[in-house]
Amino acid sequence: MRTIATCLALVLAALPGSATASEPTADARRGRVASERLCAECHAVKPGDLASPRSDVASFTVIANSPGMSELALSVWLATPHREMPHIVLDADERAAIVAYITSLRLP
Repeated sequence: MRTIATCLALVLAALPGSATASEPTADARRGRVASERLCAECHAVKPGDLASPRSDVASFTVIANSPGMSELALSVWLATPHREMPHIVLDADERAAIVAYITSLRLP
C-alpha cells in the first residue's frame, strides 16, 4: 500500500492545477476542521499536501485519489478500528463531514 501511495503522490505532484474543488460544501468545511483537529498528527490533511507528518501514512489527497476509494469505503474505514490507527470514535455526522472533506480533495 505504501508503494502505491508513494507512486500516486508523485503523479499528483506532477499534475498542473489545484488539487481541490473550487467551493467545498458545508460538510466538507466542517470535515476539514475536524480533520485538522483529529487526523493532522499523522496525516497531511490540507489540500495538495502530499507529505504526511508520519512518512508511513498517506495524505488525505492521496487517499481521496486512490483508485476505488468511495464515500462508502471511507465511511466504513473510519468506523472500523484498525491496528495502525488510533481508536477515534466519530459520530455519524462527524464521520460524514470528514468523508465529504476527503472526497472534496479528488482531482477532476
